[in-house]
Amino acid sequence: MKGGIAIGFLLVFLSSCYYDKAEELYPPGNCDTLTVGWNSSVKPVLQSKCYGCHNAASANVSGAGIALEPYSNLQSYLNSNANRFLGAIEHGSGYSPMPKGGGKLSDCELLQINQWIASGYPEN
Repeated sequence: MKGGIAIGFLLVFLSSCYYDKAEELYPPGNCDTLTVGWNSSVKPVLQSKCYGCHNAASANVSGAGIALEPYSNLQSYLNSNANRFLGAIEHGSGYSPMPKGGGKLSDCELLQINQWIASGYPEN
């Protein structure tokens, strides 16, 4: 009888829940930071997560006057505000987290954008 209780307790104890972050358990193994390009990696992220507010037409209304579209606007912005841009998308302390009201970009997206900016943000 005592053995049955001990086994039952052990099963409950070993099957208890725990909460880990998926990113820590399963790090992004398919994140290519070697062949990062504007058209293949960065532009699709900006189109889906940034251009809704930061396009040329609505930047003054919903994007705090920051137009990241077309590429020439983004290039001009990064020339003087690359650290501000990175601080915002990385949700850094003291920066307005972007996308506004949305979740943080994935670790892979952040790595790719950082790599692209570090390489001089080419339009490739």
